[in-house]
Amino acid sequence: MKYLNKISNTVKNESPILYGIVMIHLIMAIGCLVGLLIDERTLMGVNVWVKPLKFCISGGIYILTLGFLITLYPFSKTKKNIINNIVSCTLLIEVVIIVYQASRGVQSHYNQSTLFDGLLFAAMGILIGVNVLIMVLFIFETIRLQLKTAKSIQLAILIGWLVVFFGSWVGGQMIGQMSHNVGVADGGTGLPLVNWSTVGGDLRIAHFFGLHGIQIIPLFALWLSNKWNTTSRNQIFVVIVFGLLYASWIGFTFYQAKQGMPLIKL
Repeated sequence: MKYLNKISNTVKNESPILYGIVMIHLIMAIGCLVGLLIDERTLMGVNVWVKPLKFCISGGIYILTLGFLITLYPFSKTKKNIINNIVSCTLLIEVVIIVYQASRGVQSHYNQSTLFDGLLFAAMGILIGVNVLIMVLFIFETIRLQLKTAKSIQLAILIGWLVVFFGSWVGGQMIGQMSHNVGVADGGTGLPLVNWSTVGGDLRIAHFFGLHGIQIIPLFALWLSNKWNTTSRNQIFVVIVFGLLYASWIGFTFYQAKQGMPLIKL
């Protein structure tokens, strides 16, 4: 909890606009929870508010993460503000579209049933494309610069950005086939809440773990540096091993999904 408070306070002080957008995501998530309780409409077998709830939570976590990580980079105040504002505002617009489409009871992704729905889906693609370019920027800057943190944590951040980039590429794969399932139609039987298919392949699994690598891998490195009093070389080695194992897990879930196999078959 103390780490969360530190991250929250740092982001709030460094970028009030970004922090405010994180709070908007939290408020929208609460609204989706209310909708989940009072609205019985379903879409593709699940309540219409499940998807926007997941995106509000995931988007808020990603924005907060980026808002904190950027404080470790020796960027100018202007550069930090530009990146923070672009990321937070574009992702806010995307999640607003997702919430809006849920309120209408229609799909937000892969929906080209009308010109209006197709334009909203295309806009979401452009917004995500902008964020992928920023991920690429962070990859190069993490390699090029010395961050204000231990070498093992900087390496973990680099691996995290690489994993996030791959997770975004998996998202592009889903857009390319206009669905997230492989071997079966979207919808149908799935795991609780996440609704990952239990009867066919589901690319959302690799996408999910990829996008959250930027939190999991650096947090592991931070935990390791606090708990294991050893040389920097040893910590770097363990971080590399953990990063490779995590990346291998994502690669496995992607391969499994492309073969039309569910993560858990029920």
